[in-house]
Amino acid sequence: MSEVSALFTDFYELTMAQGYWKLGMDHRAVFDMFFRRQPFGGGFSVFAGLGTLLDALEGFRFQAEDLAYLEGLGIFDRGFIAYLADFRFSGDVWAFPEGSVVFPQEPLLRVHADLIQAQIVEGLVLNTINFQSLIATKTARIALASNGGGIMEFGLRRAQGQDGALSASRAAYIGGAAGTSNTLAGRTFGIPVMGTMAHSWVMSFPSELEAFDAYAGLYPDKTVFLIDTYDTLESGIGNAIEAGRKLAAKGRNFGVRLDSGDVQYLSERVRERLDAEGFPKATITASNELTEQIVQQLRSSRAPIDNWGIGTHMVTGGDEASFTGVYKLAAKEGQGGLEPTMKVSDNPEKSTNPGVKQVWRLYGEDGLAAADILAMEGETIVPGVPRIFHHPSMDYRQFRFVPTERIEAKLVPAMKAGKRTAAEGPLSAIRDLVRANLAEFDGTYKRILNPHLYKVSITEDLRRLKTTLMEGYLKGGG
Repeated sequence: MSEVSALFTDFYELTMAQGYWKLGMDHRAVFDMFFRRQPFGGGFSVFAGLGTLLDALEGFRFQAEDLAYLEGLGIFDRGFIAYLADFRFSGDVWAFPEGSVVFPQEPLLRVHADLIQAQIVEGLVLNTINFQSLIATKTARIALASNGGGIMEFGLRRAQGQDGALSASRAAYIGGAAGTSNTLAGRTFGIPVMGTMAHSWVMSFPSELEAFDAYAGLYPDKTVFLIDTYDTLESGIGNAIEAGRKLAAKGRNFGVRLDSGDVQYLSERVRERLDAEGFPKATITASNELTEQIVQQLRSSRAPIDNWGIGTHMVTGGDEASFTGVYKLAAKEGQGGLEPTMKVSDNPEKSTNPGVKQVWRLYGEDGLAAADILAMEGETIVPGVPRIFHHPSMDYRQFRFVPTERIEAKLVPAMKAGKRTAAEGPLSAIRDLVRANLAEFDGTYKRILNPHLYKVSITEDLRRLKTTLMEGYLKGGG
């Protein structure tokens, strides 16, 4: 466990926390973290960042220099500063298993803690989960578009800072990348490290062929020639084949990489040359500003590409700047224990779902996921008993479903009293869960363009609670 500065929070969290402290309002509370819409116009998201978050919560501390800084602002009482000196997160976290396929409006995690603790960690929760879920989702989409092709994450130089690069490498591996170019991420997370060569390597030698020969001599078992430094078809592929013959004489294979130009045309011509020269097993890797749409188009056009090196669009989210995760109060301590609370909005989709909730995933007779249901804690869904479930925005939409024997509670304990409930396993296990989860959904939900909308609904009990609370707020003014 490494210590994390508790100053990693929005300033208003601290001003509110001091207010709660002064007014004696540090009671128990429950916050939900959920998101409002799917990124990239997609049909699913991948929940990532939980392991990073749990580590950070265990080490969340105000250091002496943090407290001195806050005291110097002239806003916080010395008594509150003394309170922060002993601050530790001692709450509980319930969450989807990291690597789960998730959908809008359902809690990805619940934080049960004293109000001050739950408030101060809000920024940490959102920053960690939002970014890694965005990148894991983007990578999963690219992996689906590649239809089994190898995905390499090459994003270090385009990521948002050092921490952004590390977090992106972790999330990309979870989402389906086979490895990363980021050596520190490889050591930190146990991710396979990968790479070929840069144009500067080729340009540093008197000739392209000498550059290829030198590299093949150094790394005969991991040789991929970058063939577009000068002219892909006139010199690059020819020199790669000549250097490759020397490797073949030693029983080694090789590959080539295309980093510019018309990738479909060039890959087809390069494949023809490789096959004609007796190298049918030589691989072709494509890179250069690839997106899932480009990858899918090249796949559908049967471009002979084996591997994909993707950087910018994978580690930044490309055309989607952020994941729309939010953190909202769902219950607070009252006279008889935890009382449900909700945010009411003129926009029904921004009204929250109150109370302590569980998410149940229902499966159909075909074994595929059919719907996710938000239910009040303690509610049960019985196999074989028909149920009516309602749209979470409280409009007229509803559906009838007869649950099968397979009904799964998705929120499970991840942290108790500030300590993880289990040590984190290898990142590859989370990556495997993504694949297993995606296999449980019909292909229509996984389309890159115009995916089918998966059902996220609420029970009659939760709908009734929302109606009662909303009517009460409207009558009482809040």
